[in-house]
Amino acid sequence: MDRKLQKSELISGKKIEISGSKSETNRLLLLQAIYPELVIKNASDSDDSEVMKKALQKQSGEIDIHHAGTAMRFLTAFFASQKGKEVVLTGSARMKQRPIHILVKALRDLGAEISYLENEGCPPLYIKGGELKVSEVCMSADVSSQYISALLLIASSLSKGLKINLIGEVASAPYIKMTLALLSEIGVSSDFEGNTISVRPLENLHKKEITVESDWSSASYWYSFVALSEIGTSLKLSSYKKNSLQGDSILSEIYAFFGVETVFLNDEIELRKIQSVENVIFKYDLRNAPDIAQTIAVTCFGLGIACELTGLHTLKIKETDRLEALKSELAKLGASIEVSDKALFLKSGGTINENVSIETYNDHRMAMAFTPLMLKTNIIVSDSEVVSKSYPDFWKDVESVVIQKKEH
Repeated sequence: MDRKLQKSELISGKKIEISGSKSETNRLLLLQAIYPELVIKNASDSDDSEVMKKALQKQSGEIDIHHAGTAMRFLTAFFASQKGKEVVLTGSARMKQRPIHILVKALRDLGAEISYLENEGCPPLYIKGGELKVSEVCMSADVSSQYISALLLIASSLSKGLKINLIGEVASAPYIKMTLALLSEIGVSSDFEGNTISVRPLENLHKKEITVESDWSSASYWYSFVALSEIGTSLKLSSYKKNSLQGDSILSEIYAFFGVETVFLNDEIELRKIQSVENVIFKYDLRNAPDIAQTIAVTCFGLGIACELTGLHTLKIKETDRLEALKSELAKLGASIEVSDKALFLKSGGTINENVSIETYNDHRMAMAFTPLMLKTNIIVSDSEVVSKSYPDFWKDVESVVIQKKEH
């Protein structure tokens, strides 16, 4: 369904409730499958988490995870380590193009029985679960942190635990630290020193309840809305912690550059637009938070400022090639933009074209990242319901905090 967004303004002082972090929820769901004593509160209501939950209940047969990349990585490790389970993991056409060979090789080195059913190195996968008796493995660390987290999540269930020797510079390190912090919360001990991670086994878990923090990636779109609003505009979001496990919590620091102040109030945050932005170039290395790159690029375009975003090599293998998608859609709006394999360069200035239809490429973040431009122009978001992958209530929330601008 295409959604026409009329030029609007943000209603100051509103509050939005955002569901639990998809990243935290999916990790905890896998841990809950291993340790049923774990109770999860404020779980994400995203499509990805629903897919994960249903898949973990299956013992055998085909499991279609659609576009859910996190689920594909985590479930590959989970089913490989589950004796007696035999599954085929498959997904969308795009999922069948997304590489998984680094994780599969590591699992095979640990003793897993996994084979490719179509293209070598990509899903669908045939997995026959068994006991993984090897307790040490080497793995490339510079492609996706999810491969590493997938191994860490099953590590404590292995008889001798697991030692992972990482090769190369670690991509998205905060997500690995998130995984280790969640393991620590349920009583798993680990060490992360240099390029080596060691996780010790945990046989039993006493009943443990964990409340999931709201999703910082979802907060990024509201940061963009406030950044593109008039000085004095504010918006509240719940439930967020100052000492967050999520890498995307760096938003509070990044958006200060765009004139947005973040105030932590108990379990919520208030975003306040306190100043305008000088016409200078915004430069940032996003290797630890690549999921907010689209939002930041669109914010810079909406503000008419230049940006240079680096550390984006993982965007090529997401739901779409996000760098090429950004280049194409921003150019339609009037942007002067260039991309490389791991960077994006946006020039300042230029007018914003009206009534442009934004293609979303089956990518939830494309739909949501471009939506704040409705504060600047009329736009059309194609296949708008793709947002349900991570934020099902997004459009309802948008409607609750914007009002159509009256042109004078």
